[in-house]
Amino acid sequence: MVETKKTNKPTTNYVKYGIVAAVVIAVALVGIFALRGCSDKTISADTAISEVSSDAASGADLRIAVVRMDAIQSDANALQDLRKQKENYENKLRSELEKQQKALEKEKAEIEKSQDVLSREALQRRVVEYQGKVTKLQRDLTERAQSIDASFQRALAKIQENHLDPIIEAIITKKNLSLVIDGRFARTGANVANLDITDDVIKSLNKKVSSVKMETPKGF
Repeated sequence: MVETKKTNKPTTNYVKYGIVAAVVIAVALVGIFALRGCSDKTISADTAISEVSSDAASGADLRIAVVRMDAIQSDANALQDLRKQKENYENKLRSELEKQQKALEKEKAEIEKSQDVLSREALQRRVVEYQGKVTKLQRDLTERAQSIDASFQRALAKIQENHLDPIIEAIITKKNLSLVIDGRFARTGANVANLDITDDVIKSLNKKVSSVKMETPKGF
């Protein structure tokens, strides 16, 4: 019997969207390193931070908002359309894979039937050719799936840079916000008014852009 490598159907594996809300206040993380010079002497932590200002933001002065990026990803029209484009390419790839798998299965059956007819050398050549086709199919599948994802990620980056970031920055300015954080990582009380700006972002994004076309992935 001829052994064949199995090819698996490409699974739809959505990469988490790389869309991050703009943050007005940059928080400086100060790492204290022991500085070692040629004389192998060190300085104290107090000396190391001697030029750091003692100023800090006061809680009473902060205007904070949260934005739920998961809601934007699922509800914004442009992102919904972008996911559909990605799914269409994946469906095309899956359909082609199924077609080629059937052809390979047919060829495998023919090789098995010819084992008693062909010479050992001729049979071995057919087996090698068949296995080469299987390997090529696996390689092409991987490359084209990666190309779909790369095109999808570039389109996401375009939405973020050209549309989402400017909208969030404009809302920050209009509401005079000090800080915007991703609501997925925040824990807030139910009685905080005007804290969540997600709906404002989605409405503004939908008004600004409804779709962004993916670049055609390689192999399509």
